[in-house]
Amino acid sequence: MLPVRPSAFAADAPAEWSATAAPPGDATADDAFETRVRAITQDILAGRRSPTRVLLVDDHALVRSGLALLIRTESDMNVVGEAEDPRGLLERVQTLEPDIIILDISMPGGGGLKALKDLRDAGVDCRCLVLTMHDEYDYLRAAIAAGADAFVVKTAADIDLLAAIRTLRAGGTYVSASAARGDIDSVLRSGSLRSESTGEAAAALSRREREVLEFVAYGYTSQQIADRLGLSIKTVDGYRARLSEKLGLRSRAELVRYALETGILDRNRPPPGSSDPSTAAS
Repeated sequence: MLPVRPSAFAADAPAEWSATAAPPGDATADDAFETRVRAITQDILAGRRSPTRVLLVDDHALVRSGLALLIRTESDMNVVGEAEDPRGLLERVQTLEPDIIILDISMPGGGGLKALKDLRDAGVDCRCLVLTMHDEYDYLRAAIAAGADAFVVKTAADIDLLAAIRTLRAGGTYVSASAARGDIDSVLRSGSLRSESTGEAAAALSRREREVLEFVAYGYTSQQIADRLGLSIKTVDGYRARLSEKLGLRSRAELVRYALETGILDRNRPPPGSSDPSTAAS
């Protein structure tokens, strides 16, 4: 039996996620979308459409192997390539021409959200599925800001992944149920996540603190941030501790949410580049 109903929503996707958006809670639209997913899948199985081409990007070889095995057991999809980090991803996409890219958030060589934003800025229009071990709502918001079409939690991949791939192929969007908490509709449709209070706090941050915060929000580790900015890991950890103290935030998820609400994490602006460490805030 084909899984056609995602854990959170598909046909009621927001306009900024899909051109096939329908009003949330529209049962008729939901039924129509399920029919569309089934029809496309049957077309693929009958040879009237090509199988869905999937590119896997994850730094854990065992995870990639497991995902590839899961996908290759299905006749309507196939893995056309794998990568352990985002470096050279644009070139791989141009060569392999995948229909769907599955991206982990935290990887060496730059975070998955940064890679996703770079792809969108380069005009890549294939569907992108963010796969992560984080099910916090703030990571979902960050993925949306970066341009994701789907958000699947790794612990639910055996249930959600195949349905998500089929949903994306049909033009919908997908969110794992464990991440679909809070007011999704307002988050997806809001033109701005900023507020006066968070804006004032952001203005009090130094340039270097904002750079570090943005890298953290994009999923970079302290080592990756240090390499990018030409700093020591100890210095980067010091900036992260200062951010937590200034903002009263302790977890990475809270920092991601703050970066979104203040506009520090903005898909229309590139992340900070390397700069002279001598200009770091004191």
